Amino acid sequence: MSDSASFNEALPTISLEDEMKKSYLDYAMSVIVSRALPDVRDGLKPVHRRILFGMKEGGFTSDKQYRKCARIVGDVMGKYHPHGNLAIYDALVRMAQDFSMRLPLIDGQGNFGSMDGDPPAADRYTEARLAVAGEGLLEDLDKDTVDFRPNYDEKEMEPVVLPTRIPNLLVNGAGGIAVGMATNIPPHNLGEVIDGCLAYIDNPAITTEELTTLIPGPDFPTGGEILGRVGIRTAYHTGNGSITVRAKCSIEDMRDKREAIIVHEIPYQVNKGKLLERLGEVGRDKIVEDISEIRDESDREGVRIVIELKKSANADVVLNQLYKHTALQTSFPCNMVALNHGRPETLLLRDFISAFVKFREEVITRRTIFDLGKARERAHVLAGLAVAVANVDEVIKIIRNAKSPAEARDGLLARTWPAKDVKPLIDLIDDPEYRVDDSGNYK
Repeated sequence: MSDSASFNEALPTISLEDEMKKSYLDYAMSVIVSRALPDVRDGLKPVHRRILFGMKEGGFTSDKQYRKCARIVGDVMGKYHPHGNLAIYDALVRMAQDFSMRLPLIDGQGNFGSMDGDPPAADRYTEARLAVAGEGLLEDLDKDTVDFRPNYDEKEMEPVVLPTRIPNLLVNGAGGIAVGMATNIPPHNLGEVIDGCLAYIDNPAITTEELTTLIPGPDFPTGGEILGRVGIRTAYHTGNGSITVRAKCSIEDMRDKREAIIVHEIPYQVNKGKLLERLGEVGRDKIVEDISEIRDESDREGVRIVIELKKSANADVVLNQLYKHTALQTSFPCNMVALNHGRPETLLLRDFISAFVKFREEVITRRTIFDLGKARERAHVLAGLAVAVANVDEVIKIIRNAKSPAEARDGLLARTWPAKDVKPLIDLIDDPEYRVDDSGNYK
């Protein structure tokens, strides 16, 4: 038999269909678990978690000066997230945008984009540091509250999840498209979500219906008005639903007995620049008549779009037409999917609250065990010092008569010492090796 024939016989036969199925499934799970879906515990995707952790490790905290975003991006890419600087910077920018996040996690300085769709400046021009809320997600990270795992090259360690004090997933929401599934969770008011958590702690059997009295609906960072409660109830009770959101508008009297529609708040995730373009189109093409002029008077104080009407116009009629033909009225499709114990699940409102509270219980338990261990280590030292002070003459005598430090140490360890008034301190150590015997002696 030739060498080539024996080599071919040794090769395994693999079905192309089976291999494609397996490879695509592996790819899909990688995207779902490691890229597109947030963890229900801290509400973060891996890239966001690594940015916050990298900033914590670099010392870029809220009480320090701002640091160049290029430095932050470089640190995160080199140590934890080797998927390109653009992906990291885009995630960093979003966490600093108050029109994207209900509770921004990063405090940015410079051009971080706008509601008009303007892109942020390059990372070499912007600066950032952790916001106080961002630090709340990282608190007690150094007290063995969460597990760590090796990074991509196994030269650094990174947290599997952050020990957040904030129910971040409901507060800031999340959006992402995975393979075969997607998520779109609306942001909520922090105070209302915390009230829901407290109610769950007091009554673990609380229902989703009861929670909706404390968390009546989403709280979008750009404001707007939610129409009806059917979409909210459907989303909270089934995990899927569509919430209709309208811009907040008012009608004001202008010169020459004219009226104007003033837009004060716009729906969440609506590009204000494109909205203005569309308003101009519907007025120019006579889709909505009686519009004479459109101005954007927005400033750092907030949104103000002025839509001046003709003398004969009925402002209420025009406003309803604008709701129909422009993004002054949109719908937010809720798809409440998150990773729960590493598996993608569609969760109800109560499930989000329950998962966060149980995670906090685990974090607090681990933190307490860590603090107790540190306290016991310190108590060993304090107990020895207390016994030495109570028997100071004998301790000095042993040390003076010793020929070397080692002999002095052995002499002190070999003795049993009257514990006198330090027994309560020694009992706190709760260690079989260190205790007071029936004769009142400590060793």
